[in-house]
Formats: sequence, C-alpha cells, structure tokens
Amino acid sequence: MNQQELSSFIWSVADLLRGDYKQSEYGKVILPFTVLRRIDCVLEETKEAVLAEFEAKQKMGLNPEPFLLRVSGLKFYNTSPMDMKKLMGDQDHIRQNLEQYIQAFSPSVRDIFERFDFYTQIDRLNKCGLLYLVTEKFSGIDLHPETVSNFQMGLVFEELIRKFAEISNETAGEHFTPREVIRLMVNLIFVEDDEILSKPGVVRTIYDPTAGTGGMLSVAGEYLEEHNPTARLTMHGQELNDESYAICKADMLIKGQEVANIIPGNTLSDDGHGHSKFDYMLSNPPFGVEWKKVEKEIRKEHEQQGFNGRFGPGLPRVSDGSLLFLMHLLSKMQPAAAGGSRFGIVLNGSPLFTGGAGSGESEIRRYVLENDLVEAIIGLPTDMFYNTGISTYIWILSNRKPDNRKGFVQLIDASSFWQKMRKSLGSKRKELSDQHISDITRLFGSFTEAKIAYVFDSNGKETDRLIILQGEKEPAVPEGGKVKIAPLSRIFKNSAFGYRTITVERPQKDENGKPVIGTKGKLKGKPMPDTNLRDTENIPLDEDIEEYFRREVLPHVPDAWIDHEKTKTGYEIPFNRHFYVFEPPRSLTEIDTDLKIVTDRIMTMIKGLGA
Repeated sequence: MNQQELSSFIWSVADLLRGDYKQSEYGKVILPFTVLRRIDCVLEETKEAVLAEFEAKQKMGLNPEPFLLRVSGLKFYNTSPMDMKKLMGDQDHIRQNLEQYIQAFSPSVRDIFERFDFYTQIDRLNKCGLLYLVTEKFSGIDLHPETVSNFQMGLVFEELIRKFAEISNETAGEHFTPREVIRLMVNLIFVEDDEILSKPGVVRTIYDPTAGTGGMLSVAGEYLEEHNPTARLTMHGQELNDESYAICKADMLIKGQEVANIIPGNTLSDDGHGHSKFDYMLSNPPFGVEWKKVEKEIRKEHEQQGFNGRFGPGLPRVSDGSLLFLMHLLSKMQPAAAGGSRFGIVLNGSPLFTGGAGSGESEIRRYVLENDLVEAIIGLPTDMFYNTGISTYIWILSNRKPDNRKGFVQLIDASSFWQKMRKSLGSKRKELSDQHISDITRLFGSFTEAKIAYVFDSNGKETDRLIILQGEKEPAVPEGGKVKIAPLSRIFKNSAFGYRTITVERPQKDENGKPVIGTKGKLKGKPMPDTNLRDTENIPLDEDIEEYFRREVLPHVPDAWIDHEKTKTGYEIPFNRHFYVFEPPRSLTEIDTDLKIVTDRIMTMIKGLGA
C-alpha cells in the first residue's frame, strides 16, 4: 500500500463521521486512532510473551515494568489480553474494553492519548453509535513498520494534519516542514562532519525546539542510519501543540528513542531542556508570529540574566519572534572546547534586514556576525511551504567553523532551484528535487563562489542551466541565442554586513543667516544644531568615517558636522542586493520594430473584416 492509498483509506473514516462531527473535528478522531493502530501493530509480535511475563512477575510480587520492556524490545508495552482485532468480538462492550485496553499501556503511551483527549472522543463516538464502526475500520488496516515505514507514516500524519488544518482554517505550517527542505537542512548540518559521523559506534545529540510531529528529528536519524548503521543519534525536542506533541512522542517511542527527551510546552517561556547542550540542532519556527503572550517572561530573562540567559544580545520587535528561537538555539550550543555545535534554522526575510542600528534585530545580527557564528544563508524558492508563499532562508550557524570558513559568510541564492509539483498542497506549489538538494549541498560543502548560466536558443527558450564554479569556463553562446549569467554562491567577510549610522548636524541660523552659538552646557561656544536639518548616513564598517564625510557630505553642506556621541553600529544582510543582476532595457529601435509588426498585423486583420 503506497502512501497515497494509505492516507486515502484513513481519510475515508471521515465518511463515517460526517453528520455527527463537523469537518473541523475529524482530526480529533482520526489522528489518535491512527496512532493507536500503529502502536497496536508494533506490539503484535511480542504480545503473548509480554502477557506471560506480566503474569509470572505478578505472581512473584515483582515490579513487572523492566521485564516487560525487555521482552517487548521497545520503550513501551501493553498488559491487556485485548488488541484492536479482539475488540471486534464484543460489540456491546466496545467502549469499556477500548478504555481498558488503553489503560493497560505503559505510562508514556497513556500520556499520548491523554494529549489527544481521546477518552472524550471515545465517549462521544459511543453516544453516536459510531465507536464500533470506527474501531473496526482501523483494526482492518496493517500499519506495522514492515508494511508502512516510519518515513511513510510521517508523511501520512503530515498530510492528515494539513488537511485538518485547512478545513479548520488553522496554520498547517506550524506543525511540519516539507520533507525535502528537511533533507536539505540535514545534509547541510552534517556534510562537514562526514568523517566524524562515519566512525563506528559514534553517538551524537540532536535537538528541535519546535519539534512538530518530529519530522526533522526523524529525517536526521534516517540520514545517519543510512550513512553509518552503527551510529546513534539521540533525539531531543519540545512542542507546544498537544496533537503534534502526541504524534511526535508516538513516533519516537516506536523508533526506540527516550521519550522523556520530548517535552510539551512553550520553548520560549518554559524551556523544557534547561541547561542542556546539543551537537546538532534544527528548527522551523513559525514565521512572523508575535510573542506578546510570553513577553513578560522573555523580557525578565533578558533584563535579569543578560548573556547568562538565552536572550542577551537583544530582543526583536514583538510582532515577530523568529530571532528569539535563533538565540535559544545559540544558548544550546556545546562549548567550542567540547566539540562545538552546528544548527540550521528556517527564517523568513525579515531577520536579514529588519531594524536599524541599535535595534534588537540589528544587535542580534551583530552578535552572531562579530562572534563568527554564521556559516551560510541559503535563499529558497517561494511557494515552498504549506501555509505561506513568501521567500524563506536557511541559516547555518556553528561555533566550530572549519579554518577556511573562519571570518566569512557564504550566501547561496537557490531561489531558482525548484520543480513544479504535480498537485499543489495549500500554498506549496514547488519542491526541491534530489538533484537540487545535491547541488546546494555541494555548493555549501565546497565553500566556493559560483555562478549559474542560463542558456537560451534563438527563440528565447531555455535549453540548459549550468553551475559554474570559480575558475570554470562559461558556456559558449549558441547561434542566435544568448547566455545569461547570475551569481549563485558568494563569500563575504563578516564585517561586510556591518555599518555605522552617523548623525549629521547643521547649525541653526539667525535672521542674518549666521550660526546660533550655544551659551550653556556642552554646546557652550559651539553652533546649535537645527533639528529640522538633522540627517543620518550609513557608512560601511570597513570605511573611514571622516574620509566618507569629507567626500560625500561636505561638498554639498560645508557647514555640517558629525555628532559622534550619536554614532551607532548596525548589521544587516541585504541578501537580494548581492544577487541582483542589472538587465538593460531593450533599445528603442527593437521596441519600434516590434510595435510596427504588431501594428501591421492589426491593420491586416481590420482589412480582412472590411472585405
């Protein structure tokens, strides 16, 4: 059964619910039942052995839990003689038996169904006369990992959540990230560590503070298992949404991960991982979401703990909390002396440039650039995410940069790396192919400047697209066609993104046009500034202020001066400006020729109508 057939089958349960449930409520039934059936299938092989062990240890008066975990070979078990197929044998007592079956799970699994508020749905389905029918529907589908892989199951959950979110008018993108974007991020954070990660028995930690259904953690684990089956990646995360948390926890249980490492709650106001540090981290925080609800706790931490807390560099505006997650991840980095960390985070365009010198956003950018933490920023195509079509960027940060990267930032414009999807999913109309992921990973891994060449034939149709690494030749121009060259990968010094904002003052003047001189305070004996004529200039960090002032300002306003006390240092990353390619407009002769052709065609048509 492929993923589409599987999700269609599960979705068909909605036909049973129609009428008794609103469409927006379908997920409250379908999601927990899907998780229940998945767990039921996973436990099937060891069911009899677990029951025998449970009975034996009870007779001996011993705590059975450690023995049951050993027999099941998993991080969970069930001590009920029932399973979902046996529940079908007693239609009259389906509610009591199902509730008892769930109560017989180990505590970690019971918590999952409490997060789903599953008992409320069992009661409601029973009153509607639907409980037996829905349970029967799910008992007939095989969701064992040998039939439906963990990867496939993750896609099913994500598709179901997306559908339910669309029906409910909720934000699906808060729950998960497209799998191909995750694969790219995982490649980027691991690519420089291939040698370390290939060692037998290596153990590393990974963390996602916005875990959703656990997609990022799962893909990272699959990558490492594929490249080194003896390696172990211990997964940690936190998730605010109860349903997403329940699915993530179930997924981690089945994979044999320690579920105590997946914490419910708000990462920003109630950090579930305290002072923990991690080797790798991934995150796709919600875009442009305000943090007013947790403003009190965050400001308190910023003001009282400073750089000993998570938000020392500064606070962004309340309307967008993306950079709070970036600072949270910075606080989770292993010290460089202990091996350091690398993380990837998806942000919208705002954190690149929002906020002038001295603002919270600028101070955060200043902190990561002056401390040489930014390895690369990759611009993705628009229409890549399920709930928004805006431009997005992957930031890769590390406190253990390779020597050749130290002091530099790589910008990669991958906005042209996409293929059209067969069918749009919400706002998602484009996807990355395996080749796109490979090309972007290679550009990042090689840490080199590169260009992209678009080859057009004489009819203006694109016939080829080539990546040209530094030192390679550009392709030949085809006869009658053209080749368009654009920057693809660029490397800058950290300081290239810094600037100083200077305040330029001009004097007040009396009725005779002479400067007004101050009579007291620090302006005594000096020209009084005219606030109406005050102006500011942004000067690149690498440029001398006085030289710039003499060259750019004084020739136009000879009586101006700089108020050095007001000078501020700022940082911004004008990503698009660095990849802009000027295309000169067509010549007037070409335009006139085209107009004449069109005009002649229209005249011919008019003559034809009059004939």
